[in-house]
Amino acid sequence: MSTIHLPVVRAEASAWNKGRIIGQKRPLLPKHVWAIRVRLEIADNIRDLALFNMAIDCKLRGCDLVRLKVRDVFVSGQMKERASVLQSETQRPVQFEITEQTRKAVQRWIECPAMFGCDDLWPSRFHGSPHLSTRQYARILRGWVTSIGLEPSAYGTHSMRRTKAAQIYKKTGNLRAVQLLLGHTKMDSTVRYLGIELEDALEISEGVEM
Repeated sequence: MSTIHLPVVRAEASAWNKGRIIGQKRPLLPKHVWAIRVRLEIADNIRDLALFNMAIDCKLRGCDLVRLKVRDVFVSGQMKERASVLQSETQRPVQFEITEQTRKAVQRWIECPAMFGCDDLWPSRFHGSPHLSTRQYARILRGWVTSIGLEPSAYGTHSMRRTKAAQIYKKTGNLRAVQLLLGHTKMDSTVRYLGIELEDALEISEGVEM
């Protein structure tokens, strides 16, 4: 009796990005920033409110944000109005302004008993790590955006870096200013980061008085 060989049916493997939004992460809109900030204030989440505000103000990459030291933003018993940080990726310094509401939130965090004797601004709660990891920061951010009903896969740590930069460009059209604030060495890097066309960006920038 001959044996009949049937074709093997293999289960289709799920795509790694199934159900996820891939590509460049979106910046938060002003209404999103306000909504998250209000929720953190109501919850009296001192650490997360300080982290959220600082992430927006400093426009740093996540790896540089989590490595901030207390001395980078706080000296002689008071918050700095402007800070300078050496970027780990480019080894170039970048300056940023610390707004009043961020200064208040961060100073309140620094003065918490949990921060006693800490050199790192965002100390880790896990042994073996002096500060938050970028993965921990990403999980915290996921909780922020989820709390206001946003799709978490559409946002990431770069969303925080892009939020203020996108608003500055929208209001001023000053591409060079945004380049300096983000610490980019090349203009086209800033253009790609903002998700705009180079020709459009240059036309807008030419119409802005320096």
